[in-house]
Amino acid sequence: MLMSEKVGKNVFLYGKVEIGRNSVIQDNVIIGSSDDGTIEIGENAIIRSGTVIYSGVKIGKNLRTGHNILIRENTEIGDDVLVGTNSVVDGNCKIGSRVRIQTNVYITTYTVIEDDVFMGPCAVTTNDKYMMYGGAELKGPIIKKGAKIGANSTILPGIVVGEGAIIGAGSVVTKDVKNKEVVAGVPIKVLRRKKQHD
Repeated sequence: MLMSEKVGKNVFLYGKVEIGRNSVIQDNVIIGSSDDGTIEIGENAIIRSGTVIYSGVKIGKNLRTGHNILIRENTEIGDDVLVGTNSVVDGNCKIGSRVRIQTNVYITTYTVIEDDVFMGPCAVTTNDKYMMYGGAELKGPIIKKGAKIGANSTILPGIVVGEGAIIGAGSVVTKDVKNKEVVAGVPIKVLRRKKQHD
């Protein structure tokens, strides 16, 4: 059931779609796909033009999207999340609440992002260690609560970024980052560890 009060032109809904009250859906949005799965989006969403959301997605309240974003199947997203213009969230991802995903971010399949994470513009996560040659299991990164990922950073498959860690802009994250570590570089090096009050 669509309970949105403002729906633009050329909006297509497929399958069972539930969108909460006081939501806005702008022009040229596609929600759902031909597999007739369920989609749940909480109240007060703003879904901007060009957005595509696949079936099997569950999103909390106060979603904000930029233009032309893609959220693929079986993804779960918490409350108060921003997904910036031209960003892609591939399938089977789990994203917490109060997460900020800036413009042109790519979040690969099987990525886990906990609450209060910031992903800078053009940040990339990856999930295939051998790029289809070694038959490795696809395993996205885990980005823990409150971590901040700088613009143009790349996080390799299976990496764990600890709580409150900071990844400097342009970094290539080839190893796990501990809680509250500040790292940067290609590949990353530890610059310092934040103090308790930082």
